[in-house]
Amino acid sequence: MMTLMDRAQLPLNALRAFEAASRHLNFTRAADELCVSQGAVSHQVALLERRLGTPLFRRLPRGIMLTDEGQALVPVVRDAFDRIGATLDRYAGGRMTEVLTVGVVGTFAVGWLLERLDDFTQAHPHIDLRLMTNNNRVDLAGEGLDLAIRFGDGAWHGTHADRIMEAPLTPLCTPTIAERLDGPEAMSRENLLRSYRAEEWPRWFAAVGLDCPALRGPVFDSSALMIASALAGRGVALAPAEMFENELAAERLVRPFPTQVNCGAYWLTRAMSRHDTLAMRAFRDWLMRAAVG
Repeated sequence: MMTLMDRAQLPLNALRAFEAASRHLNFTRAADELCVSQGAVSHQVALLERRLGTPLFRRLPRGIMLTDEGQALVPVVRDAFDRIGATLDRYAGGRMTEVLTVGVVGTFAVGWLLERLDDFTQAHPHIDLRLMTNNNRVDLAGEGLDLAIRFGDGAWHGTHADRIMEAPLTPLCTPTIAERLDGPEAMSRENLLRSYRAEEWPRWFAAVGLDCPALRGPVFDSSALMIASALAGRGVALAPAEMFENELAAERLVRPFPTQVNCGAYWLTRAMSRHDTLAMRAFRDWLMRAAVG
């Protein structure tokens, strides 16, 4: 039986020769791939067979075929080389690249994060940032996320949350619709676009001292989608104005009334079971500085 020391001393050249030969089922073609002689490949495979104490190939009159033992070894060796290659690929400039996967609610991604990401990537070239947009409902562990940016009250079970910024909601609509809104009471005559958070419009109408009218029509799971509908003139959206500054600056959208209500904030979250990494801390520190800057 092989000892731990024996395993540690298995030559990589022999394993590489075996892996190439297992794909080509031909020592000559494996040798061409590895830029060595056919005899060298045959020698390395024989060396590995002696170390393992079992034949890995059957030598046939025309070519070779894997034995059962060889078949069992192939996926293990290929996986090992793939892992080594993937790890080596993560080194850049003498430093290992760390993958960071962040889930982001779509409105925040488009309205705030994307135009600032160059600052982060330039400051942290060793971090391979991967963004996954969502509709605010995420499973950190199940989706393989290191962090997630979401909107709400910050109270998610089993989750640590850092407040990024407040996101007060205010009515937003096209200039054409705004022209006929001579007061908050006129809103009852308009199509009020709504999110899946049913309390938002009632809270806004309470803030202006009015009862909320009956709400009808589609329910949106994203403020970005709701604003797209508002831009098409289909109604008035209740959304965070800070996320749509470009549309407001271009006067494609306007704020017909100054009243706004706080129904939540944007938070950076991680599962409590997930320990911080250097990349996670770097992203959090950058995000918090950018949010107040």
